[in-house]
Amino acid sequence: MKVLDIAAAIEQMAPLSYQEDFDNAGIQVGNPEAEVAGVLLCTDVTEDVVREAIAKGRNLVISHHPLIFHPLKKIAGRDHVERIVALAIKNDVNIYSAHTNMDSAPGGVNHLIAAKMGLLNVEFMTPECHEEGQSGIGVVGDLQQPVTARDFLLEVKQTFGVHSVRYSGDISRAVQRVAVCGGAGSFLVKRALELGADIFVTADMKYHEFMGNEARIILADIGHYESEHFTKEIFLDIITKKNPTFAVGFAETEKNQLNYL
Repeated sequence: MKVLDIAAAIEQMAPLSYQEDFDNAGIQVGNPEAEVAGVLLCTDVTEDVVREAIAKGRNLVISHHPLIFHPLKKIAGRDHVERIVALAIKNDVNIYSAHTNMDSAPGGVNHLIAAKMGLLNVEFMTPECHEEGQSGIGVVGDLQQPVTARDFLLEVKQTFGVHSVRYSGDISRAVQRVAVCGGAGSFLVKRALELGADIFVTADMKYHEFMGNEARIILADIGHYESEHFTKEIFLDIITKKNPTFAVGFAETEKNQLNYL
């Protein structure tokens, strides 16, 4: 398979037209016509991940978060992005990312998060129609039965490997309707309220964004990496369905770039 074949398989599920205007999904580094010897999957492209790909003979790295997010004017090793790009080019490692297009896709990041939480009747919070089909940012669904927010969040901590949850509201309350947005989703708080969610789980919320709705909804920030690191499973499923014997796996050197004391 070529890089473009794997890109096409991913984009069949998550077309680039689904991505937000600010985003930069797609081929980041490399040659679309290159034959793929193997694939390494990650959430973020780091120098360690690229070196692991080189050591394992995997010449395609697929990430959720784009390596190149802002335009590059130089590749002179001034920061980690420039160093990684140079390292990848020097060693013929191709890099591909599926970011907000995969967030927005049916069966994409937010649907996977909802499935991990056991949500039923899952729908997009903000459905949008495209020529290719329907997409949307964030999802909302229902637990099979009400549980206390405390018990729900403790289960989320275990499932997603969360070190600590930042939240507002009374977690002794029962919750059943759950809104979810992987990554930074504070802009969806109002929509979560409109949809009758008892709790909204997302990441990267600022201090003041927690305030004002404590009596109406529980807001929970579980961390950006923690909320999205299962995205690798989507990539794995797409590639193995296309070629069950292909050399593909998760990066062993990947880790959350944030640490907790």
